[in-house]
Amino acid sequence: MGNADLRDIAHIEEVAFGDVSGVVAVDAHNWLYRYLTTTVKFTSDHRYTTADGEEVANLIGIVQGLPKFFDNDLTPVFVFDGGVTDLKDDEVAKRREAREKAEERKREAEERGDDVEAARLDARTQRLTDTIHETSRELLDLLDVPVVEAPAEGEAQCAYMNRVGDVDYAGSEDYDTMLFGGPLTLRQLTSKGDPELMDLEKTLADHDITYEQLVDVAMLCGTDFNEGVRGIGPKTALKAVKEHGDLFGVLSARDAEIPNAERVRQFFFEPPVTDDYEFDAAVTPDVDAARAYVVDEWEVDPDEVERGFDRIAEALTQTGLDDWT
Repeated sequence: MGNADLRDIAHIEEVAFGDVSGVVAVDAHNWLYRYLTTTVKFTSDHRYTTADGEEVANLIGIVQGLPKFFDNDLTPVFVFDGGVTDLKDDEVAKRREAREKAEERKREAEERGDDVEAARLDARTQRLTDTIHETSRELLDLLDVPVVEAPAEGEAQCAYMNRVGDVDYAGSEDYDTMLFGGPLTLRQLTSKGDPELMDLEKTLADHDITYEQLVDVAMLCGTDFNEGVRGIGPKTALKAVKEHGDLFGVLSARDAEIPNAERVRQFFFEPPVTDDYEFDAAVTPDVDAARAYVVDEWEVDPDEVERGFDRIAEALTQTGLDDWT
């Protein structure tokens, strides 16, 4: 979930990359957006803008981000969002408003010549355009990285694939994967250093609650799909759910209301997901074709991606990505 309050009660451990391996279903929108904003913030826009004015900072982000998997015995499967549920309308509206405010402040920074502040705000205005979607999928295909198209929320699909055993982990910086029933989530995949492992079963055991009660705790705090109850944080929510049994017992005791509560709750339990996917965990990246696509076709400055492509090629040579299972 977007609300990081859940971190206060989630069972999260820092793990070494050497202790995790296998296949990870990555929330593609979450992963791409983080690399996109970082690239825009710290890279001059002429390095990723074509002569026609198309901005493809995502290609730099992908090339710089994939080696983290390839260097560490992890095969990524990128899961892209499908349609957005109307339950998320309020959250989408908030994000749009925040982006519009950042755009206005960016213009003001540019007018006063504050390039550093303008770059910081530019990163906050980013969105995944049609061009970014198209080029991301095409580059991943050239690198033989599997892609799965979710019918709705990508993190729900990641959690499902983890739950049924088709992947070893879900991968996301948010907490929704646990609320959607994902057993093991790798976090910090876009950060420096080792990842974090979020464990659903250990979270439930730590607090002696059921999975359903965990969702109720999250809803009381607030999720991407509902506003929480004013004055309730994660620890208060946990105590209240254990005392009153479930979400509705707490709402009744506090004379509070969460609009569409039953629908949101059921959405976490049974989100739209698909079994219509196939992927091979053995990957064989075509580095030369990928480099030509990024540098020649999309005019990205080669200095921004050369080290990333070299690292992918080195991983292919040293560990044999085509031997992965």
